[in-house]
Amino acid sequence: MQKNISKTADGVKINFLGSVEKQNIVTMVQNCSTGKCECMSDDTKAKIKDMRVDGSDGNVELSLEGEISVEEIQEALQNSKVIH
Repeated sequence: MQKNISKTADGVKINFLGSVEKQNIVTMVQNCSTGKCECMSDDTKAKIKDMRVDGSDGNVELSLEGEISVEEIQEALQNSKVIH
């Protein structure tokens, strides 16, 4: 799976390409929204105002809104158990 992470005007966008199922990304977002994930610090979680998943299997886009950095999200993705 390839992950392209970029800064946007509203936060950070992640494009997951290749062998990625949309449901896995939705599950990751649900875990983060309900506090069930351990991939990011509480400080980073507090900065995220909104998370949206778009696209389909093989090309999924995750938009994170808030005062977060690309580096924070790269670290969180490395720690995520759902997408590894």
